[in-house]
Amino acid sequence: MGNDYLTNPLVFLISTLFDLYILVVMLRFIFQLIRADFYNPLSQFIVKVTSPLLIPLRRVIPSVGKIDTSCVVLLIVLQLIKLSVIGLLSSGMFTIGMLLVLAVAETVSLVFNIFVFGILIQVILSWINPGSYNPITAILYSLTEPVLGPFRRLIPPIAGFDLSPIAALLALQIAKMLVIPPIVALARSFAG
Repeated sequence: MGNDYLTNPLVFLISTLFDLYILVVMLRFIFQLIRADFYNPLSQFIVKVTSPLLIPLRRVIPSVGKIDTSCVVLLIVLQLIKLSVIGLLSSGMFTIGMLLVLAVAETVSLVFNIFVFGILIQVILSWINPGSYNPITAILYSLTEPVLGPFRRLIPPIAGFDLSPIAALLALQIAKMLVIPPIVALARSFAG
């Protein structure tokens, strides 16, 4: 009990702090890809929080087309640090290859989770206060539209109900179930 008693809360704290910052960096990456409103207060907050680490990286790592490569590198490095620290605290044995593949799996999983939770929040907001405007709902709409748009074109509203979020959520969950396990299996193959 002695070792786990202090280790578990410490692992939880480290994991939570890293996950929150990784989430903010991922949102910045996605907002750049979808060309979300840069002047939105949420976008401004994300830029201010992530700039201290991204600006120095951009001097070394150039963008490739529309892809902010420095942002991707920062995401992977943060995931690597988080997994390494948690592995050391939990007495886990990880190889570099395993850590790298797990970092990619965690990052890809986060992308799916952002879209799933974004759609869920948008649906709930449409029930609570439909048609209202605030900066958060505007950026949320920008975030979810690339995923929801194709489903809206395929599934027209039925009796005034938009069923496209249900189809999008199902598709995202199925895609996550098909994409993440092979990556994790690859990571396990590095364990030996």
